[in-house]
Amino acid sequence: MIREAIDAVVSHGRSLSEDEAADVMRDIMSGEATPAQIGAFLVALRAKGETVDEITGMARVMREHALAVPTAGLSGLVDTCGTGGDASGTFNVSTAAAFVVAGAGGRVAKHGNRAMTSACGSADVLEALGAKIDLNPEQVAQCIRDVGIGFMFAQTFHPAMKHVAGPRREIGIRTVFNILGPLTNPAGAAHQLLGVARPELAPLLAEALGRLGVRHALVVHGHGGLDELSLSGPSTVHELRDGALREYNISPKEVGLAEATNEAVRGGSPEENAAALRAVLDGDTGGYCGSRPVTGIVIDGNIIRNDYTWD
Repeated sequence: MIREAIDAVVSHGRSLSEDEAADVMRDIMSGEATPAQIGAFLVALRAKGETVDEITGMARVMREHALAVPTAGLSGLVDTCGTGGDASGTFNVSTAAAFVVAGAGGRVAKHGNRAMTSACGSADVLEALGAKIDLNPEQVAQCIRDVGIGFMFAQTFHPAMKHVAGPRREIGIRTVFNILGPLTNPAGAAHQLLGVARPELAPLLAEALGRLGVRHALVVHGHGGLDELSLSGPSTVHELRDGALREYNISPKEVGLAEATNEAVRGGSPEENAAALRAVLDGDTGGYCGSRPVTGIVIDGNIIRNDYTWD
């Protein structure tokens, strides 16, 4: 199927249907596609531009190949994550927001990986905090039951991605796989806050999440190009709620925060970000944190906490 798909995209400029994209993904995830075919397909798709059908079909199959977290009795699961790629070097806002949500009584199934385009990914900062990140599905479920939050390390939960690692590394550009990760939560979280660096992706990913069974999601693009809600100006939100989509802007002032430059949420090494995260959760507004990461975390955390209805 992947050869036919490459021809359709390259020779005819045609987008794939959801089923066609799913078939290509099965070739990739099963190891049937060669590295050359995978690389050619990814570059062709990126050059054409990914559609909702293509994103959804590929995400659906990636979910099928993921290790599933047993979620019996764990309703109202939330994920907070971003696509990355904004080159801003921000603090781990979505990871800190996940702790805020859990502390407010939510159940968080946090899906993440090591840094790809930044100095510190969610797995990196959690490891620096002393967390064991390579848990199996049962252990993640137990963490959610016991403390309200569990972390699913992408490299552990998506073993079939080994077939893509080489081609992705060798072609060296961002591809559809950079946006599939946030759509493939192994616990099937029904609520999600997702940040995107490319604003044109926001409505596509919001619709894709709905097709994949997510009940309520906020897909956000921050002022200044952040894949987070921004302090420097209004952020655009594409909201999915029970299949209905709407778009609106939200500013820091609307949630009681003063505007600040994006430098205010700039991070550093895993150790520096871990220290900042601890300080924030301890309520320390001085020292390393000052007025910096705290504000971004409060924006993300409050929106999830106040706007989601836990089922």
